[in-house]
Amino acid sequence: MKICGIEIKGSEALLAVVTLDAGTPAHLALSTKKLALDDDEDAAQVKAFAAAARAFVGEHGIDTLAIKKRSKKGDFAGGPTTFKIEGILQLLDNCTVELVSPQTATAQAKKHNLELPASLNKYQHEAYKSACALLLKRR
Repeated sequence: MKICGIEIKGSEALLAVVTLDAGTPAHLALSTKKLALDDDEDAAQVKAFAAAARAFVGEHGIDTLAIKKRSKKGDFAGGPTTFKIEGILQLLDNCTVELVSPQTATAQAKKHNLELPASLNKYQHEAYKSACALLLKRR
């Protein structure tokens, strides 16, 4: 089972793909680390983002997307583009999508003494934790 953790920030989906290796989460270092939606008001760019996401999921055999939840209101609320990106990802065929709360990801990381692999870039840490939280919950 391959799970792609996703943190949506601004106009980018930050990606980290994780699988189980002998019962332990293992990061799969891929060349694609993020997908960007430059202009969410341009239908061609929205379709290009959807096509890139579909290709990424299909090419790497990902069964599940674990998207880090964002607040809908308040000081740390996600912007409208982030919710558009989330909607596009939820519409992808051949994979399930689950939203993971930041609290769940942090709790699972602490409970299982999750180490962040050196192969991750700093901006991928939250995506990795979201994927691991879902993976550890399912095993």
